[in-house]
Amino acid sequence: MHATVRSVIEVAAGAEDEVCILDTEASPEHLSRGTARYADSMLAVVEPYYKSLETGRRMALLGKDLGLERVALVANKVRDEHELAAVHEFAEQHGLEVAGVVPYDERLPEAERAGVAPLDFAPDSPAVRAIGEVAMALAGDERP
Repeated sequence: MHATVRSVIEVAAGAEDEVCILDTEASPEHLSRGTARYADSMLAVVEPYYKSLETGRRMALLGKDLGLERVALVANKVRDEHELAAVHEFAEQHGLEVAGVVPYDERLPEAERAGVAPLDFAPDSPAVRAIGEVAMALAGDERP
């Protein structure tokens, strides 16, 4: 499986003016198997809880150790200003960038229960809009 993923990334990396966004499993194994070789950036998606933030920090360190140009966190399922402040405080304490924030959005579990992609189920939902903003900023290397 890792060889297949590496091959897809290698082909995408050779295409001019193309952006490939790859969603991997929540495990450092794929990084240690060379799938990050052609990556410019890595986003660790975290939730606003210590265990998730700590896992994101560890993944970010691994990405930096592998020489990725940009490693950042994306805060997911953020319900309020208190949770958002906790994410930013953690990131600041550990020298991490927060590349975006995706609010908690009940439409996403509804989409999953319906078996439909969130983009098709609720394209104007706050979470879908936020994910789009993160993707566009990453593609244009603009920091949100």
